Amino acid sequence: MPTTQNEPQRRSYPSDVTEAEWSLIATMVPKPKPGGRPAKYNRREILNAILYVLRTGCSWRQLPHDLPPWLLVYLYLRAWRRDGTWDRIHEKLRGDLRVAEGKERQPSAGILDSQSVKTTEKGGSMGMTRARRSTAASVISWSTRWDC
Repeated sequence: MPTTQNEPQRRSYPSDVTEAEWSLIATMVPKPKPGGRPAKYNRREILNAILYVLRTGCSWRQLPHDLPPWLLVYLYLRAWRRDGTWDRIHEKLRGDLRVAEGKERQPSAGILDSQSVKTTEKGGSMGMTRARRSTAASVISWSTRWDC
């Protein structure tokens, strides 16, 4: 996949998006903003670099040199998270999969369990319950010191 017109095509990685996958999400990936300097790397290459890090678990600075620079890739990951690009891609792909399985595009129910919902042990705010000091514990510990 060439990054500019003058650079040779790089070798592909297993984490790269295929033509079919890219055709599903290409319209949801933000285009370069008009004006200013032209984009040096196309959006598909940036997405491929993000997927490479996620798939391999390597650190950002260990991105191969034939992918866009790690800092640029990381900044796009953060920008797309902030502007909702990842959420839109997820919603579309989840909906497409549900339709392909013969289900409604939107789920009609959700499941919550005790591992998903965090709360205090008493079910309320910790600030509402006043702490009390137990006198029984100090009496027991005082009496056991002399029983040796």
